[in-house]
Amino acid sequence: MDVGIVGTGNLAVALGRAWAASGHAVVVTGRNPLHADGAADRIGPTAEAVAPADFAGRTDVVVVAVSWEGLEAALHLIGGPAGTLAGKTVLDCTNPVDYATGALKPASGSAAQRVAGAAAGADVVKALHLFAGTSWPYVGPQEAAPVVAICGDEREALDLAAALIGDLGGQTAVIGGLDSARQLEEAAGFVIRVVASGHNPRFAVPDVDPAPLGASSTAARPPRRL
Repeated sequence: MDVGIVGTGNLAVALGRAWAASGHAVVVTGRNPLHADGAADRIGPTAEAVAPADFAGRTDVVVVAVSWEGLEAALHLIGGPAGTLAGKTVLDCTNPVDYATGALKPASGSAAQRVAGAAAGADVVKALHLFAGTSWPYVGPQEAAPVVAICGDEREALDLAAALIGDLGGQTAVIGGLDSARQLEEAAGFVIRVVASGHNPRFAVPDVDPAPLGASSTAARPPRRL
């Protein structure tokens, strides 16, 4: 599969390396061609930097890994409002959080909904914003694999996101439609505030076995490889 990554930072590089190691072709783009070249070099020999105008045509799935402040500009750069991403699955990894306070920056809605508004015809899935690039690939025991909460409106797009997360070594929990994205993004702010208080957020939520609660079998999906 041709995975296109918009962004050239640490998360983009970590995801690109893991997916390239799983056998996917990876293309990278950004507003600065030198940074895109550097990110592709860091990902490895199977990755390629491409010009923004050529990006959409080279991808089967698009991963948005840019800062909140650069989000809309990045989507315009690759022609999102003009429909270049129509019919594609777009994974939004944006973390629209004030890192000093943990507050969510959008006054309403979510970054993922902004992506959907600027990527005409695309199927947007919120995913991977809670885990730093150093989390991937996960290679430990599967029962202890990171659980990536995702949301989106299209089942096929959710399944594709789950498969790609499986290729990173993670598990997936589908928590709802794209209107759930604000809750997911606020979770990042909660994590930041717990860390700022000097505690590990892993211990800030209860340890709950979902089996006795009758949790839906579709809520958590085991990873499958593409």
